[in-house]
Amino acid sequence: MSRVFDYLLYLFAWGSGLILVGAFAVFMGFLLSQGLPALDSSLLFGRTGMVDALLLQRVVIDGLLPALVGTLLLIFLALAAAVPFGLGAGIYLAEYAGKSSKALFSLVFDLLAGVPSIVIGLFGFSLTVFLHKRFTFITPCLLISALALALLILPYLIRSTQTALEELPATLRLTAAALGADQATTIRLVLLPQAAAGILSGIVLAIGRAAEDTAVIMLTGVVVSAGIPRSLFNSFEALPFYIYNAASQFSNQQELQRGFGAALILLILCGLLFTLAWLLRKKVTARLLYHH
Repeated sequence: MSRVFDYLLYLFAWGSGLILVGAFAVFMGFLLSQGLPALDSSLLFGRTGMVDALLLQRVVIDGLLPALVGTLLLIFLALAAAVPFGLGAGIYLAEYAGKSSKALFSLVFDLLAGVPSIVIGLFGFSLTVFLHKRFTFITPCLLISALALALLILPYLIRSTQTALEELPATLRLTAAALGADQATTIRLVLLPQAAAGILSGIVLAIGRAAEDTAVIMLTGVVVSAGIPRSLFNSFEALPFYIYNAASQFSNQQELQRGFGAALILLILCGLLFTLAWLLRKKVTARLLYHH
């Protein structure tokens, strides 16, 4: 009976994996069939010359270059705002918090992770209105959108840091203490380097979450035709919003196909960022193995 159950479980596991792979293949095939015909220089640069667009000598009005640049700026600003606080909170929960404090903060961060993105977008919009009454130059802009997205991805960073540190063997802490290292030194020189791979995995998840969200940025600064933002207080364009706008308000098949092309560009962008993070993780892991 036990062998039959093991065999059925084995078949179920393989079947589930094949279903997921098949669903992904169908999805990618559909996206490629719809998006590849739209991939050309005019999709990115419109009627503007490539050199003029890249050198910012002429404004790209009917191309996706401003949305691509806006998406990259949005991701990096959100990560820059969220990573320090995510690392700090994760380190506190793993290394400093007592039992009751850990339970309380874990509940708060779990609730934050479950908040719908549209609610965080409303919070960002309300914050913009509040600040605009006191500082009139503050309007929905790139900075507010990045801060709202940072709040959205913060739980991923906190949990990945906490888990990566808690999974390290206790002998590392005991050995460092036996050699005379205090707790801060142990965390900085021993635990964080060993947990770097797990922390980077959380950053990869945060990149994907920040790149794809539309609800937050809709309410905090993204518009259809803003061009490349000149400062943090300007409105901006982003690929997720362009895709949403193309899918909901297209007037002909060509506009819809450009939306599929934008979706393919966003997927390629995420793939490149994931690959960069994976290479960084691999390099960090190899360096740790070399030194140990």
